[in-house]
Amino acid sequence: MKNERVIKMRKKMNLSQEELAAMTDCSQSMIALIESGKREPKKRIKMMLAEVFKVPVEWLFYEKINDQESLERVG
Repeated sequence: MKNERVIKMRKKMNLSQEELAAMTDCSQSMIALIESGKREPKKRIKMMLAEVFKVPVEWLFYEKINDQESLERVG
């Protein structure tokens, strides 16, 4: 399942996958895997992504209730 929140936040900040990868000390391919839902990032990467996006880790990776509504509020 795609991680729509990571995708939405990255695009909202006008960042490429490469730029986001550099900000979180991981590779562009890892960002692509996280966004596609093919890879669960380690806790350190989750925390770094949440810090870059200025959102809670829980919202970025765990909250399933009202998913679409939450995305609309952010974007």
